[in-house]
Amino acid sequence: MNIREYLRQGRLLLFDGAMGTYYAARPGRAGARCERANLDRPEEIAAIHRAYLEAGARAIRTNTFDLSGLDGAAAVGAACRLALDAAQPFGAFVFADLGPAPREGEAPAEHYRRMAELFLKQGLTHFIAETLPSDEGIPELARFLKERCPEAFLLASFAAAPDGMTREGLSGRTLFVRAAALDGVDGVGFNCVSGPRHLLEFVRGLDLSVLGGKPLSVMPNAGYPTVLGRRAVYQGAPDYFGELLAQTAGAGASIVGGCCGTTPAHIARAAQALEGPEPRLFAQPAPARAEGPARPGRNPLRDKLEAGKRVIAVELDPPADDNVDGFMEGVRSLRDAGADAVTVSDCPVGRPRADSSLLACKIRRETGAEPLPHLTCRDRNLNATKALLLGLSMEGVHNVLLVTGDPVPTQDRDEVKSVFNFNSRKLIRYVSGLTGHGLSVPFQIFGALNVNAPNFQKQLELALEKEEAGAAGFLTQPVHSPRALQNLALARERLKGYILGGVFPIVSHRNALFLNNEVAGVSVPEDMVKRYEGLGREAAEALALELSVDIARDMAPYTDGWYLMTPFRRVELIARIMAELRRDGK
Repeated sequence: MNIREYLRQGRLLLFDGAMGTYYAARPGRAGARCERANLDRPEEIAAIHRAYLEAGARAIRTNTFDLSGLDGAAAVGAACRLALDAAQPFGAFVFADLGPAPREGEAPAEHYRRMAELFLKQGLTHFIAETLPSDEGIPELARFLKERCPEAFLLASFAAAPDGMTREGLSGRTLFVRAAALDGVDGVGFNCVSGPRHLLEFVRGLDLSVLGGKPLSVMPNAGYPTVLGRRAVYQGAPDYFGELLAQTAGAGASIVGGCCGTTPAHIARAAQALEGPEPRLFAQPAPARAEGPARPGRNPLRDKLEAGKRVIAVELDPPADDNVDGFMEGVRSLRDAGADAVTVSDCPVGRPRADSSLLACKIRRETGAEPLPHLTCRDRNLNATKALLLGLSMEGVHNVLLVTGDPVPTQDRDEVKSVFNFNSRKLIRYVSGLTGHGLSVPFQIFGALNVNAPNFQKQLELALEKEEAGAAGFLTQPVHSPRALQNLALARERLKGYILGGVFPIVSHRNALFLNNEVAGVSVPEDMVKRYEGLGREAAEALALELSVDIARDMAPYTDGWYLMTPFRRVELIARIMAELRRDGK
């Protein structure tokens, strides 16, 4: 029977469960690649397909979720033969399984088209793109399939965490609506990451009318993993899973199945529950929560920028030990000198210092100054980032500078031990999308802009992407050269957001050499370096004051304020610079 006719009859389609975790749980298979087994151990893959079909599944997926490092054509051919042979006696549908596109290499659209061509050559016309963190490449895949095979059926399934966000920092609801609007996408849904109760609650909050009659698909994990003997193990009971899946069908899903941790026993119990009477409620229905507009909250920095007034943000390095007295004294001095915000870097140059978020909360609570903490992507995943942001919001901190961050220095020449799971653009998009997903007051997000970059056009392209992702403005690297000033002027022409021009007072000849040679993103002209030769501290500070004020005034036409960086905790010097700038009213 044609799958569209099957679904139009109001029949529920039960998919199989997990292949990867079920295969890994077999004796001697822990850590083995199940996709390689299509070629090396085909009898085991065939047995798993049959087990799910005997449990009641009427749709199975080819064992092709991740073919990286394998001969794609050979693996696809073997996987298709195994799935088709297993499904034939049961009259079950076979879906070509496409996992997320690789993060590196060919573009997602090209990857999906290439894989789809391989499956079409094997005679498969049903496709599931699953565990998707974004919809990148899906519109192109949908168009390609309809052009090459008009009868093709494409199911797009996204992976949303219990908070409704994907690992790319995108809203599952937004992706759901966008995919449902695509002509070439025949069904939309969610799988993986979330357990059955959380995914049921999430589905109950969706507006299913946007589907326009297309089927909703839901395939949760068996629960959440625990680590036993270096292996992730799911302990969700089949009875619990089956009853929750039946409730999910009652909430509007017409395609259901299982993902990580599910086994034939889970699918068998689901088949029974779906055919039985009204399932008992393991989870009470969660009332749909309207996502109204976020509370604007009080944000003096944002209010001043929106009023068209110039602002001054001052950076003060966090302490490298647990003695915070000098740091807090500096914050109070900057506040009293008229700083509109005090920015706190996140382990600059990759060296451990006091946490910027904790210091921001302390600043806000104890001084009343407006903090602007830096948050990096280094050594922190999206869950940890959200936890920090929730804490900041609770403390009334609603301005953040989001940057990729410097790598951690290491003694190993060929190895950087820092962990970067995402970049600043993805982080900005994630934080921007959190409003309504746990954050009632939106953050004002700033990004970094390197006006000293040799290829400034590339920096502008990245900045435009940051604006599109949700950045409200930018803090620039220090401006010392005519070229940097020209780049700043170009940025003013191209960018819509606020720009705070970077000012770093150079306080000695040695300081100038250090900046030029050891600090990424800073460039000091040689003639400026020479002006500091032979100067004592007092004379060097006088020169720093003169040059900094001149640079700040030169930047004024292209900026909405200044971003002053405090060298060596010399707060008095920064206060003198601010006084000059306030005096001339610029």
